[in-house]
Parts: sequence; structure tokens; C-alpha cells
Amino acid sequence: MAARFYTVVLIFLLFFNLLGAQIPDAQQSAPAPSPAKLHINVVEGDAQLVNIKSRVNPAPVIEVLDENNKPVEGAVVSFFLPAQGPGGTFSSGANNTAVTSDRSGRAAAAGIIPNSQTGTWEIRVSASYQGQTAGAVITQTSVSGVSASSTGGGISKKGLIILLVVAGAIAGAVVGARSLGGGSSSASPGIIITAGAPSVGAPK
Repeated sequence: MAARFYTVVLIFLLFFNLLGAQIPDAQQSAPAPSPAKLHINVVEGDAQLVNIKSRVNPAPVIEVLDENNKPVEGAVVSFFLPAQGPGGTFSSGANNTAVTSDRSGRAAAAGIIPNSQTGTWEIRVSASYQGQTAGAVITQTSVSGVSASSTGGGISKKGLIILLVVAGAIAGAVVGARSLGGGSSSASPGIIITAGAPSVGAPK
């Protein structure tokens, strides 16, 4: 009887030991969910011309997206301006600022005051959310005033207006000359316009 009793007790002890050893393994078998991966999309500001004579220029805008291209709200987005050379500072006087992305995942680098140097420079962008980070670079070019090439074809709006006025005057002169001639081919040749500076004298 004693031998059978000890045998039963030993079997129960082995069973509970095996059961206790399997419970932690079952708990550890479920992997913890990994945070969503981030990436940054530049919405506005890349390849933008910055007028150093204006203290108000369009603010660069980015959006933070997860691995499914869905907007991430609440990400901390930092913008870094160059420490030297073309660039500028924020309204606080620093060359960096941090903002939080909104419901659409967007964040803007508002309040950039350009310095007096012209040339191409970069804005480095960093986003952080739940242990995940992402980065991007925004390239801008500082210019002094509006570039002549931005008016299209290398001609200014003022020059185009003058050209139209001159063309209209020439057309009017031709029509007037034809009406005075009465439509006859033997009429005076009318007005002839030649290159050179006009001269004005007393009437003969």
C-alpha cells in the first residue's frame, strides 16, 4: 500500500511540474506588437525659391505616414536649418524648431526668416513617434528678389506691355495711311518706320 501511495504522489508531482513548465512558454510565445514604421512625405517647400528681401515666404510642410501610408497624429517633428551659409532662423532666433503633427499627419516649419546670403540650402526634418523615427531633406534656394527666368521666356511683363503698345501703334499708322490714300495704288507710300532715334523739328 505504501509503495502504491508513493507512486501516485510521484505521478501527481511530475504532472504539476510539467504543467508549470509549459505555462511560461505559452505566455512567451505571443510576440509583442511592433510599432508602425514611419516615413515622411514633403508636401510643400521642396525646390522652392526664397526671396531674402521678404520676411514672409511660404512655410515648408511635411506629412508623417505609417507603413500603410496613413497619417500619424501626434508625431514630434523637428526642423533644422543650416548653422552657416544661406538659410535663416526661426522667429525665436534659433535654427531649429519642433512641432506636433495634426490629425492629417502634417506639420509646418512656420516663421523662417531668411538671412542675407543667396544660394541653395537644406532643411533637415526628423519625425519621432512611439519609438520609431524617420527623416527627410527639403532643398530650397535663396534669391535676391524675383528671378528674371521666372517671368517666362526671359522677358518681363513690363517689356511685354511696351511691345504690345508699339505693335498697336504701328498697326494704327498703317490703317490710317491706307484710308488717306483712298485705296489707290498710286497714292503716297504712307508712313515708313525705320530704326533709330526719332527727331523732332519745327514745322516747314
